[in-house]
Amino acid sequence: MLIFETVILLLLAGALLATLAKRLRAPYPALLALAGTGGALVPGLPQVTLDPELALALFVAPTLLDAAYDASPRDLKANWRPVGGLVLVCVLCTAFAVAWVARLIEPGLPWAAAIALGAIVAPPDASAAAAVLRQLRPPHRVLVILEGESLLNDATALLLFRVAVGAAMGGAVSGWQVVPLLLLTCGGGALFGIAAAWVWIRLSTNREDLAVAVLVQFLGTFAVWLLAERLGLSAIITMVAYAMTIARLVPSRIGGKERIASYAVWEVAVFVLNLLAFILIGLQLRGILDRLGGWQWRDVGFAAAACAVVILMRFAWVMGYVVVARLGRRTERSPTIAGGIVISWCGMRGIVTLAAALALPEDFPYRDLILLTAFTVTLVTLVLQGMSLGWLLKRLGLPDDGGVEREVALARQATARAALEVLHAAPPGRAAEVLQREYLARLSPAEGGGEDLAGLQRQAVAAQRRVLAALRSYGTIGDDAFHVIEEEIDLLDLTADPRIRDLKARPEG
Repeated sequence: MLIFETVILLLLAGALLATLAKRLRAPYPALLALAGTGGALVPGLPQVTLDPELALALFVAPTLLDAAYDASPRDLKANWRPVGGLVLVCVLCTAFAVAWVARLIEPGLPWAAAIALGAIVAPPDASAAAAVLRQLRPPHRVLVILEGESLLNDATALLLFRVAVGAAMGGAVSGWQVVPLLLLTCGGGALFGIAAAWVWIRLSTNREDLAVAVLVQFLGTFAVWLLAERLGLSAIITMVAYAMTIARLVPSRIGGKERIASYAVWEVAVFVLNLLAFILIGLQLRGILDRLGGWQWRDVGFAAAACAVVILMRFAWVMGYVVVARLGRRTERSPTIAGGIVISWCGMRGIVTLAAALALPEDFPYRDLILLTAFTVTLVTLVLQGMSLGWLLKRLGLPDDGGVEREVALARQATARAALEVLHAAPPGRAAEVLQREYLARLSPAEGGGEDLAGLQRQAVAAQRRVLAALRSYGTIGDDAFHVIEEEIDLLDLTADPRIRDLKARPEG
C-alpha cells in the first residue's frame, strides 16, 4: 500500500511540476529531477532503487518508439552529416575525454572503468530539449538534428559501455571482437526490428476492439525490446527500426478511429512514464550517498569535472562542425552560428545515463563513484541547461523557418483535390454538393462554399489517404506535415456518420 501511495503522490507532484514547467517554458524533466533530489533528502520517504533492466525496458522503450514513429527518414537523410557526427563522433570523443580527465583526477581508476564512465555520461537525452523547443518554434532543422541524435546516440554509448565493462571485469577485448559485435548488435538489431514490425502488422491490424488493439501495441513494444536484449542485439537500434517500419506500413491498414485512440493513449502513457522516470532519477541520490558514506569533496570535484567535460566537448564538436561547414559554399541549408549554439546547449542527460550506471556489476571498480558522477551529470545538465534553454533561444532570436507549415498547406490542397475528383464524378445531389463545398474550402478560404454521403465520404477519404501517402513516399513532404494532414483526414473519417444522421433528420428544402 505504501508503494501505491508513493506512486500516486509522485504522479500528482509530477503533473503539477509539468504544468509549472510549461508556464516557465522550461523542460519538465529538469523540475522533476530537481524535485526528486529534494525528496531523496527528506527523512521518512521510502528509498527507491531502480532496476536497470526494468528502467530501460519500462521507461526508454515506449518513449523511444514514440519518438522514432514520428521521425522523418527524409529529413534525417537530408541532415545525416550533423546527426551522424553527434551520434558517433561526439559521443565517442566525449566518452574518451571523460575517461582521460577521470584518470587524471583518480589515477587508480582502471582505463576500462574510466571508459565505461565516459560511455555512461556521453549520450544526451535530446528529447527533453525538443519538448521545450517545440513550444518555442525554432527552425525545423534544429529539431530534426536533435531528434535524430536522440534516436541513435544511446546505441553508440551502450555498445562502448558493453565493451568497456567486459574489459574491466577481466575479459580481453580486441578489434577482431569489436567489429563482429558492432555488426551483430547494430546490423542485426536493425534487421530484427524490421522483421518484428512485419510480424506485428500481420498479427495485430484490423482489430475492431480498440482497447485490445492499443494493449497489443504496448505489449509488442516491450516484447520486441526484451527479445532484442535476450538475443544480444542493440535494443535501441531494434526499436528505432521497428517503429520506423510500422510508421510506414500501418497508416494505410488502420482507420482513423483506431489511430486517434492509439495516439491519445500513447501520449498519456509516455507522459506518465516520463514523470516517473525523471522523479525517480532524483530519488536515487540517497542510496548513492549511503553507499559512499556521505558527501566527500573529492568525489564532488570528480563529478563536477565530468560535468564540465561533457558540456565543453559538445560545444567543441558542434561549433567546430559549424565553422568547418560554413567555410564551404553557403546555401540555405548551411548551419548557422545561432543554431549551433542552441544544439550545443541541448546536452541534457536522462534515464539512459542513470540506468547504464546502475547496470554496472556490484564488484565493478569504483562503482559508487561512477554512480554519483552519473547522477550529478544528469541532474546538473537537466537543471542548468534545461532551465536556461528557453532564455537562450529568445536571446538568439532564432525564427521558425515555416517549412512544416508550407508542406502542410501543400498536402492539404493536394488531398482536397483528390477528394474533389471523386465528388465531381459522383451523381449530382445534395450530399455531393455539401462535401464539395467543404473540400473547396480546404483549397482556399475564399472558395467554396444517390445521396450516399457515407459512401462518398469513404471514397473521398480513401483518395486523400492515397495521395498523402504518395507525397510522403516521394519525399515531397516530411513526416511532420504528413501527421498533421493524416489527423485531419482521420477527423473527416470519424465525422462521416454523424453527418449522415444530421442530413437524414433534416427536412429537404
